Amino acid sequence: MERAAAPKKIGLIGLGLMGRPMGMNLLKAGHSLTVWNRTASRADELVAAGAKLAKSPQEAAAASEFLITMVSDPPALEEVLWGPGGAMQSLQRDCIYMDSSTISPALARKIAAACAERGARFLDAPVTGGDWGAKKGELLFMIGGDAATLKEAEPILGVMGKKWFHLGPHGAGQTVKLAMNLILALQIDALAEALALVTRAGLQGEKLVEVLQSSMARSGVLDIKAPNLLKGEYVPSFPLRLMHKDLGLALDLANQLGVPLPATAAARETYSAVKGAAQEDLDYSAVMKFWKA
Repeated sequence: MERAAAPKKIGLIGLGLMGRPMGMNLLKAGHSLTVWNRTASRADELVAAGAKLAKSPQEAAAASEFLITMVSDPPALEEVLWGPGGAMQSLQRDCIYMDSSTISPALARKIAAACAERGARFLDAPVTGGDWGAKKGELLFMIGGDAATLKEAEPILGVMGKKWFHLGPHGAGQTVKLAMNLILALQIDALAEALALVTRAGLQGEKLVEVLQSSMARSGVLDIKAPNLLKGEYVPSFPLRLMHKDLGLALDLANQLGVPLPATAAARETYSAVKGAAQEDLDYSAVMKFWKA
């Protein structure tokens, strides 16, 4: 996939764990970047590197021929799009707007319709890869929307990611992202349960992980997250509060479609208990705390 991109005027709204490194890679690639974040100080690093700080989402959108949002949840996204000083009112005609937050497929379709009314083009493009993938420009994008729009966006995607999948019409990217995240949540929950069982039996958790690494139970997420659980260190790469939100979105979608998700529902209760007891922002691997409370 082509990674080179002619310089563009890009707007970036949302400068958290993922947004800031995504923005830095866009600047390094030579793009003009206008940024906005609810907490303005989070833009300091990007401004020092050459980005312009907008006074509102509306100002960021007005300055951009390619707009990206990367915010925490559906209410936050609706606020930056349609709230006071919202971005939707100033989207340029024929610009591409790409949302990389994790939201509901229904909200993605609502945004697509609003963009079409303004003559703008939309892609729902949630990501996976963690903050380390964002820093390295190695994110994976799950795309819903028009194939021609995606083709035009590919040079920008190539600055921030290593791979992307066109999954279908608007909402498809979000549907696949929610399905993938419920698998990740269940895998970590299962590892935590297994470690609780092994350690209560008086064995070292490392012995279980050693066997997993050589068995069919091995997976990429266990490779990365098992050390967190073994050490009890949960610095957020993907915050538990966001995984909890995504499990709720998956269950909402399942209810709409009439698909029972019993394992997901059970896991969300475990994540809920840990989230409720947490005094700080934790990685979702901190679900292990359910058995160590």
